[in-house]
Amino acid sequence: MENRLIAWFGHRYLDVLGSIYIYNEHRGYTAIDRVMEAVLLRASDDAEFIAAIGKHRTDERKHYVMFRRWFELRGTMPLAVDRTFGHIDRFIEIMFRRSIDQLDTQAIVDREELFERLCRVISLTEQRGFKQVEILLKNRFVREDRALTRIFEVVHKDEPSHWEPYDQWLKQHARREPKWWERLVDTFVHSELLFLKLPILFLNPRMRRRTDWPDAYENNSAPALTPNLNTVSKTSQLAVPKT
Repeated sequence: MENRLIAWFGHRYLDVLGSIYIYNEHRGYTAIDRVMEAVLLRASDDAEFIAAIGKHRTDERKHYVMFRRWFELRGTMPLAVDRTFGHIDRFIEIMFRRSIDQLDTQAIVDREELFERLCRVISLTEQRGFKQVEILLKNRFVREDRALTRIFEVVHKDEPSHWEPYDQWLKQHARREPKWWERLVDTFVHSELLFLKLPILFLNPRMRRRTDWPDAYENNSAPALTPNLNTVSKTSQLAVPKT
């Protein structure tokens, strides 16, 4: 009886965890398209910065595909989580007082203080993601799933290159690093998700599943104006092994 309970708990935990991650990875690369739009207008001559953001977008898309494949191998669809469970969604809403979809790209282009704020939010979010993956790689239930462990190992390897270009831009333009209160907001968003929203999702037996994949109606290619986004590394073609 005890073993069955532990097995159920582990299966449910990974189901919830995977559902939150696949949402956030999808939200990640689609949101980066908005960032790229602003960068191409603000700094069209900064090829290095544009290429770094392009790699970030490619990696987020790669991670999403790996989580999708993981669910396909499990023979189930992710739980239908929404922006309530998105770290970047909540962070943006607090820092800009509007959702990602409502961000005014032109305002971010015109006002450098808004663009630097966006860079700090992205950097903090990616650093938070890196720390969380380090914790998950030690998690008993994650370690027992070979495929999921491999996915998180890839995410862990990719993550540092995701916040570095935004930190570098801030330094090059003599802009400040995140202040204590911004880090506090990041901690609050993470704690809210981990200790409140995740348990509620875990314990909700009526939570429906998605009927289609988040990218079902996308052409799955990067914006035509964005350089290097279609260059896929060998790791981006990583196949998730069967468990």
